Amino acid sequence: MTIKMTAENASWPKEEDPIFAIAERADNAIRDLGRDKVINATLGSLYDDDGNLITLNTVFDELKHLRNDEIAAYSPIAGNNDFQEDVVNVCFGDYKPDAYFRAVYTPGGTGAVRHCIWTYAGASDPVICPDWYWKPYKTICDEFEREFITYPIFDENFQYNVEGFEKTFRENLKKNKRIISIFNTPANNPTGYSISDDEWDKILDIIKDEAKDMENRITILLDIAYIEYAGDGSQKKFFKKFSNLPENVFVLVAFSMSKSYTAYGLRTGAAVGLSSSQEIVDEFFYSCSHANRSNWSNGVRSSMQILSNIYRDEQKSKSYHEELEQARKLLERRAETFVTEADKVGLRIFPYRGGFFISIPTENSQEIGDELEANNLFAIALPKGIRFAVCAVPEDQCKIAPKIIKDIMDKVEKNK
Repeated sequence: MTIKMTAENASWPKEEDPIFAIAERADNAIRDLGRDKVINATLGSLYDDDGNLITLNTVFDELKHLRNDEIAAYSPIAGNNDFQEDVVNVCFGDYKPDAYFRAVYTPGGTGAVRHCIWTYAGASDPVICPDWYWKPYKTICDEFEREFITYPIFDENFQYNVEGFEKTFRENLKKNKRIISIFNTPANNPTGYSISDDEWDKILDIIKDEAKDMENRITILLDIAYIEYAGDGSQKKFFKKFSNLPENVFVLVAFSMSKSYTAYGLRTGAAVGLSSSQEIVDEFFYSCSHANRSNWSNGVRSSMQILSNIYRDEQKSKSYHEELEQARKLLERRAETFVTEADKVGLRIFPYRGGFFISIPTENSQEIGDELEANNLFAIALPKGIRFAVCAVPEDQCKIAPKIIKDIMDKVEKNK
């Protein structure tokens, strides 16, 4: 008889991550057939045209020139003092809302998402999210026994489904009086969509209306992992809309260095809290500091130091932004090529406004994904479509991929 030692709350099915599994198969195909014969659109990292991970020299030169003790020493629980201040300025740029702020180090944006879901939703409280989402949102909710609820991200015109958000938001807040609403924007993973200013106005009007009931506790979780790849800086203007919110509306921004600093493996980010109340952001700071201590104790000193060193040095900051802009333009060219070719061949895609991914809606995603793989195009089959990582695919392959996908979709759908 086989016994089970894990506690019930920590018992999960035996399964491998499907994204990393298909990425491994793509790597094997490249090794066997050659890079020019395989399109690998699986992982969310930015690669050059030769298949090398793009890393910003400004960032890693700074790492290599840190003193040993700047790398090895423990950091404060909430993060280096300079980092706590600087990350707020880096996050919002020229568009800091009229609010109070505090920041706490987290291991990537994931740590900030974790803190938000644990801290601002109680057991069985709802966390609502569009139905095209980054899977760890649900994984974290499952771990903490929070109710994860989705609504359709788009309306019939492929615009943000404000009505769907409103219905889901109002119904679930009425039941529980406490709610978290996740927005992964600009440059949503996996669709590439960014919520427009008009859409934000409507969303915030709904939230402010429910905030009139002071018994309600409303948290906005804003995941901005891809924000630096969604425009030339002006995409941050929407932050101003979070000025002077009601006290019972709290905003937690999940900031990440993974994409914007090409520092995926350094696992550095921040939970940035903002509120119209100083007491509420102080409460946030000490709650998340306690969570840091109980989970990972403290953070990666070196990468926090990198952010501050670059931010506080005019020449380093200039070099960093020049490199980042080159990377953004490379991604932009690839995406423009894919979108143009998709339109030419009649491949229906979601509106792309930035980021690492473009998605193709289909009810036959697994069959299409399998057939694509058989034709050496590796993309991720999601429940409602195919995710294509333009960040990892050279421009010449972005040009031919839409027709390959369209032909295979037509073939699969014809045989259904």
